[in-house]
Amino acid sequence: MSSKTQYLIKRGLLTSPPKFLEFGVQYEVIMGSTAYGVAQDDSDIDLYGFAIPPKDWIFPHLRGDIPGFDDFSPKFEQIQQHHMFDCSARGGKGREYDLTLYSVVKYFRLLTDNNPNIIDTLFVPRHCIVYSTKVGERVREMRKIFLHKGCWPKFKGYAYAQIHKMRTKIPEGKRKEVIHKYGYDVKFAYHVVRLLNEVEQILIEGDLDLSRNKEQLKSIRRGEWSQEQVEHYFERKEKKLEEIYIASKLPLMPDEVAIKNLLLQCLEQHYGSIDDCVVNQDQALIALTEIEKIIESVKGSRKR
Repeated sequence: MSSKTQYLIKRGLLTSPPKFLEFGVQYEVIMGSTAYGVAQDDSDIDLYGFAIPPKDWIFPHLRGDIPGFDDFSPKFEQIQQHHMFDCSARGGKGREYDLTLYSVVKYFRLLTDNNPNIIDTLFVPRHCIVYSTKVGERVREMRKIFLHKGCWPKFKGYAYAQIHKMRTKIPEGKRKEVIHKYGYDVKFAYHVVRLLNEVEQILIEGDLDLSRNKEQLKSIRRGEWSQEQVEHYFERKEKKLEEIYIASKLPLMPDEVAIKNLLLQCLEQHYGSIDDCVVNQDQALIALTEIEKIIESVKGSRKR
């Protein structure tokens, strides 16, 4: 089984990818309208995922780089490319792909921050998973470890951004047709409602089903809601979610120790060993204690 990234590289659609990317992808999913259950036959394919770069890209000290002095080259945080058109897809009708891949480290940071776009990638329906290694499966299995009450301000901020775009953004391309047909941009509108529904699930259930409200979202995309209805929905839901946030049993902050341990487990699974990369904190404390003992003993001998 190969990743869609491999396919895009072989087709020459993904330009200038780092060499490791062809075999470094760990988890790759279809996002967007497909994941939310509202896709149409000609919908673009939005691919998200993460990859693990070579060991010395994540731990640059292994190649002798000094933090604050060297430029840590090469390095990799993410690669993003839009509008890759595969003319052979859909029986020759063609398909457009958008791809966003993160380094496993940045991916974990975004998950820890409860970034809505990235949290969603771990809760897609199984049929939306294009490619997943043992590392990818491990992260997905542990996906609830990333959830905390910080999801509410993050999701609310993203919903506000969609409201703002719905009100002010000048339409381009297909968006002009949508606004001409419905009087406003229904795509921004359905994202507003989706984000609010998702964060409600997370706060109440500590879980997330991305396609639970797909019929509601489809009705918005069909223009069955007015812009005013969407804005009223946002206002009512925001007040309700403030109360839900207070009552939520989710932890207030992320468990960064547990998340970091999971990251280290994933790196060890991929590299085989990271003993030369990470200092065990317990061992460091033991060594520090021994040093203090030696210093104290030296001081004592000098007094005698």
